[in-house]
Amino acid sequence: MPDALPAPAPVVEAVDLSRRFGGRWAYARVDLRVEPGERVLVFGANGSGKTTLLRTLSTLLRPSHGTLRLFGQDPSRPGGEALRRRIGFLSHQPGLYEDLSGADNLRVFARLAGRPVDAAALLARVGLDARPEPIRAWSAGMRKRLQIAALLGQSPDLILADEPFTALDPEGVHQVVALLAALPGTLILSTHNLARAASLCGRALLLDAGVPRWSGPAAQVTAAWAALFPQGDAEAAE
Repeated sequence: MPDALPAPAPVVEAVDLSRRFGGRWAYARVDLRVEPGERVLVFGANGSGKTTLLRTLSTLLRPSHGTLRLFGQDPSRPGGEALRRRIGFLSHQPGLYEDLSGADNLRVFARLAGRPVDAAALLARVGLDARPEPIRAWSAGMRKRLQIAALLGQSPDLILADEPFTALDPEGVHQVVALLAALPGTLILSTHNLARAASLCGRALLLDAGVPRWSGPAAQVTAAWAALFPQGDAEAAE
């Protein structure tokens, strides 16, 4: 009988991960292990360290303390660039080229990454037409869908979605939730809006002022938030 194949390495393995700016800790003592295909919600109020944590996991920032391994490897060692190509970062700051069309944006991203692209097909997958006008006239929801189209073109193994519902109207939120649910791969999503995110994820990590306060099933995060902060901001848990 052939030997069993070894189990794949965790996509993310963070131990005592911390990041500070000067004398201020953005987050501290985060332990997080994410297996291939898992979907994890990082939840907390504004200023709780969610964005800084995701930027660290994306390798845009280095941790100040603790250890981080991505796909079983240390991203700070030689070969880290290959790991970065496996990560897609959906930021609440779009990073799009306002004077270009949606298709041209996708072509620029593909050219920078050195990969082929079928811009029209990607736009169709996210419900956008290949319009010729610059995207400066597009709504926030259309821009977010363009960002997701760029992710689809990248085919990342790990997707980091930072506050993906910011500035969207209810219809835009509904569209983005559906697109995120259909994305392949491993997903870590940060938000302060529970109602739109908990259904997308299996597990949750709750941060308060940068410190982990609770982890468990995403379906229980609303109850966990209410128990920890009975007089807290109800809007954050809606």
